[in-house]
Amino acid sequence: MTPILRTERLLLDPYTPEDEEDFVALFQDTRVSQWMGDGPASEAADRALFGRIFTKVYAQGLFDVWAVRRDGLLVGHAEIKPTDIAGGHEIIYALAPSAWGLGLGTELAEAVIAHGFGTLGLTRVHATVAASNEASLALLDRIGFAHVRDVEEDDGSTTRVLVRRQTASDSSPLV
Repeated sequence: MTPILRTERLLLDPYTPEDEEDFVALFQDTRVSQWMGDGPASEAADRALFGRIFTKVYAQGLFDVWAVRRDGLLVGHAEIKPTDIAGGHEIIYALAPSAWGLGLGTELAEAVIAHGFGTLGLTRVHATVAASNEASLALLDRIGFAHVRDVEEDDGSTTRVLVRRQTASDSSPLV
């Protein structure tokens, strides 16, 4: 079961069925979805994705997926899951544009990483980021991720594979 995580300003908790409209709105915002998976999808596809969080991910205990809330409002999405492209566990996170530029991305990423190192017992955590996503690459660089390799995608774009290895300071508990 996906645990509840808390940071100074964020609450990461499992989605509830009542989150569907906010989830769809987040994923329908092309400023967000351009960096997620294969990019923007139809509203119907995003609703189906939301449904699969309950029918597959949570029901089968596949990996941890969180609604990211600030002051009771859904402002983002986060996951940590096994991935073949990186050969380990990958963090995935997204914030609504209204939450950009406030340091929340760093806070969110650090919380998911701490969960990976602590609760899941991982010694390294990966991220895959579009080479053109400068903001996310800068954030991950600031928090200790190192570039491993590039993957050339079928559409000609490049995905960066990054890794952060656990250090002694990563054993500190969450706020």
